[in-house]
Amino acid sequence: MQYRAFRILLATVTALCTLLFAALLVFVTLLDSQATSWILLAAVPFAILAFIGTLLLSGILLAPLNRLVTKARQLASGDLSVRFTEESGALTPLAVQELTQSLDKVSARVRSTMAEVTAESKRQGQFVSDVSHEIRTPLTSIRGAAETLMDEDIPYEDRLRFCQTIVRESERLTRLANDLLTLQRIEGAGEIKLTRVDLHTIVEHAAAMLELLLEDRQVRLTISGEAPDVLGDPDRLQQVVQNLVENASRFVGEGGRIHVELSGIRGHSVITVSDDGPGFGDVDPARLFDRFYRGDPSRARTTGGTGLGLTIVKAIVTAHEGTVEALNLPGGGACFIVAIPSLPPKGE
Repeated sequence: MQYRAFRILLATVTALCTLLFAALLVFVTLLDSQATSWILLAAVPFAILAFIGTLLLSGILLAPLNRLVTKARQLASGDLSVRFTEESGALTPLAVQELTQSLDKVSARVRSTMAEVTAESKRQGQFVSDVSHEIRTPLTSIRGAAETLMDEDIPYEDRLRFCQTIVRESERLTRLANDLLTLQRIEGAGEIKLTRVDLHTIVEHAAAMLELLLEDRQVRLTISGEAPDVLGDPDRLQQVVQNLVENASRFVGEGGRIHVELSGIRGHSVITVSDDGPGFGDVDPARLFDRFYRGDPSRARTTGGTGLGLTIVKAIVTAHEGTVEALNLPGGGACFIVAIPSLPPKGE
């Protein structure tokens, strides 16, 4: 019902009630005809006054409620700038004040939800754009090499080189697809199998998996320390260590050193991966975990990086309710610190 119609209806009901009360008095005073006439004469102006007074009073009392209804409609139409607390004052009825506070909380949640939806939409759009960009480069290389191979007169050495280009870029596309699938499984489906995990064993397995790669790049890896067990997915946690160590090995250069240290601090098991490379410079450390971010794009592509390694690290650590941070070491090199809530010792 519209606000104005409600006020008129309320005033009309009040006037009718006044007339009915007057009629009741008439029946009570039937024995005195003179009194009856006076009651009838007074009933009409009193009804009129009751109608006007109720109309004015309802306008004063219901005005804040009418403004709330108007603003609620604005909010429903998509106007997120609406604020309800402005309608709450000292003369506002308590019920309207409580309704104002409730509506303000609802509007705040709506604004927060809309902001999250907008941000997620932008992230998805950026993600599609980034994936398209990453796929375009190897596809262009594959197409160029294939078109060149169609020329029957090119020397065998050139033919072999173009075939190697096709194989290399195809492998890169495969790694990109695998990393995207891994990221989707972690962030989307939450594919995490939790069990008690010994982090020292995890680090040793990761080192064994990377042994040939580190030898080929002439990088030395050392491990030290102990950390309390954690509740986690062994395969995913091993992937965290492998990605961090492999990422470091691409930037330290031949003869570089990488050190993995385990420790326990304030109820958390900590994995620290540091190196003696050049570090990541003045880049905001948070950007290192963005999808497809590369501090040195040309170098990352030549060493086989997809730009998703650190993003996967953050996704896995977040799924374990942990944190990961990056910093430049004072003496040179980069350091990545992973902290995951610890489990009590066995038997406790």
